[in-house]
Amino acid sequence: MPAETRANEARVAATPETVKKLVSQDHRVTVQRGAGVPASYIDDAFAAAGTELVDANTAFAADFVLKVHSPNEAELPLLKSGTVIAGMLDPFNDENNARLAASGITAFALEAWKPRRGPRVHRAWTCCLRRRILPGTRPCWLPPTSISASCQC
Repeated sequence: MPAETRANEARVAATPETVKKLVSQDHRVTVQRGAGVPASYIDDAFAAAGTELVDANTAFAADFVLKVHSPNEAELPLLKSGTVIAGMLDPFNDENNARLAASGITAFALEAWKPRRGPRVHRAWTCCLRRRILPGTRPCWLPPTSISASCQC
């Protein structure tokens, strides 16, 4: 898990509690030194959870990378081809999608994730927006007959 580099970003992709669960399932978790500091998680908390504290290059060299935001122009070359990345990757930004696709990585945009137990609040807003922009379309998480019952637009 690399540190976030976007200006004014105070979130971290995973907390020490989350990585502790991953470590308990025999996953090797690497966290860039200082990655949690903007979110008030010190390196010692990640180390106590069983993570290995590493530099940025090593964090981006992982097979699976968690990030809050899509990698920027300087970070993208640090990802090796075949890496899987998950985060808020702005799936409606065609330029960003092309950059990610050209790099040979597999990307999971959490904004486009289909929840098991119904929509999150911002997904409902997406529903309203999509209906106004693309009449007749429906969000992926609603069955075809439920859009009028679930959407308040």
